[in-house]
Amino acid sequence: MERIVTNEKLTTDSFEKTIRPSCIDEYIGQTEVKENLNIFMQAAKIREEALDHVLLYGPPGLGKTTLAYIIANEMNSNIKTTSGPAIEKTGDLAAVLSSLEPNDVLFIDEIHRIPRFIEEILYSAMEDFTLDIIVGNDSSSRNIKIDLPPFTLVGATTRAGDLTGPLRDRFGIISKLNYYTKEELTAIVKRTSQVLESPITDEAALELAMRSRGTPRICNRLFKRVRDFALVEGKNIIDLDITKKALERLKVDSLGLDDTDYNLLRSIIEKFNGGPVGIDALASSIGEEQSTIEDVYEPFLLQNGFLKRTSRGRVVTEKGYHHLKVEYYNK
Repeated sequence: MERIVTNEKLTTDSFEKTIRPSCIDEYIGQTEVKENLNIFMQAAKIREEALDHVLLYGPPGLGKTTLAYIIANEMNSNIKTTSGPAIEKTGDLAAVLSSLEPNDVLFIDEIHRIPRFIEEILYSAMEDFTLDIIVGNDSSSRNIKIDLPPFTLVGATTRAGDLTGPLRDRFGIISKLNYYTKEELTAIVKRTSQVLESPITDEAALELAMRSRGTPRICNRLFKRVRDFALVEGKNIIDLDITKKALERLKVDSLGLDDTDYNLLRSIIEKFNGGPVGIDALASSIGEEQSTIEDVYEPFLLQNGFLKRTSRGRVVTEKGYHHLKVEYYNK
């Protein structure tokens, strides 16, 4: 069974497209990012130019893809999407870039995973709107230069630190997306309930928001599962009682922790005396990849004070012990 509260996209998340806001005014949260983008887009339209290239970074599930689609809609442009891992050869990038029309938006998800030799070709495309590629091998190779129409590249990444300096410097607009407040997530739940025509009480919406780890993707996913429980039990409205019952069955606790989080924290406490423990040993003890722990599990636990990193490794905090109802002693 796929983990419900992971902020990574799941195969069951296709419904996100149906609830995605289409304009900047409908987008909830990220107030500063949203207001600045709105000004930049208005200015570009007044100048009748393509918007500067945009880099959006932050944890998964916070709305980077949604913002890319909103930028395209607000600029009255078409959007073409791809991802860093999908661009394996020079020809892959050339095919995408040569298909662009004037002022189109090109969205590249996981842009930090573009191979370095392809990234260098992207520099001239972003800066001069030209595509310089070498075709052929050895003595028969030749350079081809293709003029490109003005376009806006929107890059999304969860690892801004993995981007090279030259690539990052070619983005005129760089915005960080942060975790959402419970008030913002409550508003998102209410909007989703209206779009999907599944009424929910204010108390139930707040309960969902508080268990969603500050992430709209998780919030909407939990709403969908709670809606299933309400439907089977014949409820016309999602109330607090059915919400708590559903989340208990899904093993998502009052702060949004699930079995995987408990397993990670208990492993450190029981197998490594609470820490510190290195990432390699921790990954082996719970049977997960090191990158999965760092990208998916840790951010929420660190931000909420259940876990801390030290120079010697990961340590469960006093708050983590108390939440797991394990006696804490100061080592």
